[in-house]
Amino acid sequence: MNQTDTAVTVDEVPQEVVNAQIHPDAKWYVVHTQAGYEQRTKKALEERVKTLGYAHQIFETIVPMRNVITIKQGKKKQVKEKLFPGYLLVSMILNDDSWLVVRTTEGVTGFVGAGNKPTPISEKEVAAILKFTTQQTPKFKTKFSVSEAVKIVDGPFSDFLGTIQKVDEEQGKVKVLISIFGRETPVELDFLQVEKI
Repeated sequence: MNQTDTAVTVDEVPQEVVNAQIHPDAKWYVVHTQAGYEQRTKKALEERVKTLGYAHQIFETIVPMRNVITIKQGKKKQVKEKLFPGYLLVSMILNDDSWLVVRTTEGVTGFVGAGNKPTPISEKEVAAILKFTTQQTPKFKTKFSVSEAVKIVDGPFSDFLGTIQKVDEEQGKVKVLISIFGRETPVELDFLQVEKI
């Protein structure tokens, strides 16, 4: 099956794409795109590769993404977040023709490299990026910060005001200092239980 025939999400990228290149001369390059158009540029490049017959030189295009949990209007929502907004990873054999196919694709603004010369990234870097994108535990994307004033909106301390002492993005929790009987008392709460004032 041709690698460019299907749009592969990062979660589905097999490890062998990183470990054993489709072609011994293929390397991974970082391509700069217009911000916010990474997926559209990826699709346009894959279609051009297929249409122009360059599947033997341009093998894989990836928009590195990871799962994060956002909280909007008191509800948790899992979304995909781009690791490197404005960039794609492309596995290809670099020559004048393949460079031109990628460089002239709509949305591509250039290759990352020294001067005008695209510089490949190492297999180790690609493996680390893909491993990071497939981590099991989604990260919380929080907008809370230490020393910020918040109102507790759920639980036994509902309607109390407090100050954030610690933010734990991994667990989606905050430690809030609230005043009980005239003393500052730390209380651990879920992100959903507090809101900014």
